[in-house]
Amino acid sequence: MELETVGSLAMHIILSKLGPSDVASVSCVGKRFHVWASDDSLWAKFCSFDLELSSPHDPHGNPAPSFKAAYLAWREAFALYPWSLVIRAKQCWTKLKSWLAVNLPEVLPTLRKGASEAEINEFENYMKVELPLPTRLLYRFCDGQELPNDEFNGSFPLTLLGIMGGYSLNDHLVNVFLLPLSQVILDTKGIMHHLGFSNRSEYIVVAASATYSEKIFFLNCSTGQLFVGTMNLAIDGEMLPCVPDTLISLVHESKGSEQQDAMLLWLEEHGRRLHDGSIKVRQEGKIRLINIFPEQPPLCSSAITNGVKVRASAAFVPEFSNLQDESDKYLFAYSIRMSLSPGGCVINGMKFSSCQLYWRHWTIRANDAVVSNVNGEAVIGKFPLLHPGGDEFVYESCTPLPCSQGSIEGSFTFVPGRLADPKGDQFVAEVARFPLQLPDYIF
Repeated sequence: MELETVGSLAMHIILSKLGPSDVASVSCVGKRFHVWASDDSLWAKFCSFDLELSSPHDPHGNPAPSFKAAYLAWREAFALYPWSLVIRAKQCWTKLKSWLAVNLPEVLPTLRKGASEAEINEFENYMKVELPLPTRLLYRFCDGQELPNDEFNGSFPLTLLGIMGGYSLNDHLVNVFLLPLSQVILDTKGIMHHLGFSNRSEYIVVAASATYSEKIFFLNCSTGQLFVGTMNLAIDGEMLPCVPDTLISLVHESKGSEQQDAMLLWLEEHGRRLHDGSIKVRQEGKIRLINIFPEQPPLCSSAITNGVKVRASAAFVPEFSNLQDESDKYLFAYSIRMSLSPGGCVINGMKFSSCQLYWRHWTIRANDAVVSNVNGEAVIGKFPLLHPGGDEFVYESCTPLPCSQGSIEGSFTFVPGRLADPKGDQFVAEVARFPLQLPDYIF
């Protein structure tokens, strides 16, 4: 084809259509091809596309002399793994860290540097397990989180910096940390001994709540599935899978298939929910944490009545669920957020500068059957007073269901002005129906 006569610009265009492996092969054809294939702008594109690198550096963060050298360093460092899986694991962590940098930067210092191959091998030998390749790669990029030694540091509680987030209901506070390998050893040994799981040597503890209430996640290293303990964990080891079994694949079944275990899928799904706003950081006073109550429809409902806006959503609570109880098998926490629009409370054309909650009504369904009708004063003993444009008043509660899905809807009765000084007739604000359902991914 007399490609030697092709101009440099034309060859650059041709090579830019190829992938890194093909460009590396072209460089072996001859001296001029080697020069063309070494153009660093090509390798900058490969580094950006595969590794999301904007500057040339090796896997340890050290500057590299060129993008081509950086790309080679990454390939050599992860030569034991399928390259597509390396890209996927790195993108997973990059996505999580980029979100944290913008929304919850105080979490970033808790993330540990990646574990080395030697450290992972030592872990596997000591625990007598073999980590699935996707999980192994995730630890290569980040060895979990540093756990808090003190309850507070400055203005925020360290126990609320778990990367997986959590929720609260009544006195139950959950915030889940991703554990470093050193803590995985300690927690696995301690918990397995405490629970009497001598026959579960393939299970390791990979995530847990660092707060007062225990919520524990176990990885089955043989199957690649991730589990969370229920209320019966200490009694008979009852657990629930956290990721659909059908998605897990630890072997290449055919050309083009890709290995994925529950840990990779779980973290990818968590990153997706953070980036699309399905879950967000909630701030109450000086406390900021990732809150896993859904913030977007259809899992979060929203209704505005006479200027009162009520948002509501639910989260499954595995650690308080009892799969052996036919009447109260699944426990769901629900979060209610109420606020008054900047225009104030408007009733029959009249505006009021405040309104106060007096009464609540709930209709709770299991599937389509009504299982509970709740009527009562206030919420959690409080009568919130709403002002125009003020912060949302937030409260959480919970309800059990005999089945894996249901719903809640209802209403709040408000008084314009204050209860002690009403300015008009009571009015009812809608709480639009929101779902209670066992999710495909449990966090």
